[in-house]
Amino acid sequence: MRLAAARIFVTDLTRSAAWYRQLLGTEPTAGGPASGYVVFDAGADLVLEPVDDDSYIAADVLIGRFTGLSLAVDDIRLALLGLADTVDVVGAPEVQSWGGTLATIADPDGNQLQLVQYP
Repeated sequence: MRLAAARIFVTDLTRSAAWYRQLLGTEPTAGGPASGYVVFDAGADLVLEPVDDDSYIAADVLIGRFTGLSLAVDDIRLALLGLADTVDVVGAPEVQSWGGTLATIADPDGNQLQLVQYP
């Protein structure tokens, strides 16, 4: 088995697609705002989608939370410097007990992701 996709729920698909395009430095591989979803290749498919009105889970439960997703970078401080005008840093870079460094960022909806620099 392998991870095929991770989903991040957003309120404004067009705005979020532009933000993730800049963050990841790549174009979507599938979908688009007219399709109701956008897919990026981030090692596995990273799927952005709005929460449907008839969703059995409320939007406020799915949007604006820690996603548990980590994006690997070679140099975390350099990556954050390059993203300074793009991301909201909600957790400054911090060296972990296992030797890597983590920083937490938030997308325009407050969904939190981590940047990770491995030792």
